[in-house]
Amino acid sequence: MNNLSAILPFIQELTKQVGDRLLTDFEQARIAIAKEDGSLVTKSDRWADAYIKAALEKEFPKYGVLTEESNQTLSVQEWSWVVDPLDGTTNFARGIPIWGISLGLLHYGTPVFGYVSIPPLHQNIYGWSDESGSAAFFNNTPITLPEVAPDPNALGNYFFSACSRSLEKMGRSKFPFKLRMLGVASYNILTVAIGSTIGAVEATPKIWDIAAVWVILKAMGAVWVPLESSQSIFPLEMGKDYSQRNFPTLVVSHSELLPIAKEIVTNFA
Repeated sequence: MNNLSAILPFIQELTKQVGDRLLTDFEQARIAIAKEDGSLVTKSDRWADAYIKAALEKEFPKYGVLTEESNQTLSVQEWSWVVDPLDGTTNFARGIPIWGISLGLLHYGTPVFGYVSIPPLHQNIYGWSDESGSAAFFNNTPITLPEVAPDPNALGNYFFSACSRSLEKMGRSKFPFKLRMLGVASYNILTVAIGSTIGAVEATPKIWDIAAVWVILKAMGAVWVPLESSQSIFPLEMGKDYSQRNFPTLVVSHSELLPIAKEIVTNFA
């Protein structure tokens, strides 16, 4: 694919169609059941999964599609989509209006395009990065990280995002930041991209949680640190089942903040 931005209109329309249906479901009764791993799933998750998968396979017949609710094995094809049809199912099921749709496009196992839609907030964050260039957008407006990092000695008025599992692993109750837990792995990390936080940590994200956001943050120049090894997450191993694999992750907006952030996640190792 020579022009990644060329797929944007199709993805925008697809996520709008799915988002509109999910918003309708969200206003009605939501019944969730527990999956084998203890996480929740609703009929809306499964509908969105099937709808997105069918639309992508029709539009991109030579591409693979990995999704949370159906096929969790990365294809051996050159290009593959990685889809989270409803990120934040617990929020969705409990009536909390923060949940989203995430699509990442991989080339030989490495994300090159990502799109995350948060329908209740009317927010769409997307970007791409390959040898031809990088760009990131928030509601169709280009976004970049601030040129100057926050003063590491004055972080009390800045936010840092952490999931509940991260707090347990860090074994901490006090932080130099104000914490916000949103319950949506992709959006937790993307708060760094849109300037709401200066850093984020996720203890147990799956590949469908991070494939899209990784490339968006890469396009912006944020610092992404895998917490289970010193090696980069990508490229993924083609043909591998990723249903049980977690990708503990730390992200900060500026390298100057990395020493402080690393210190508070030392127990992840």
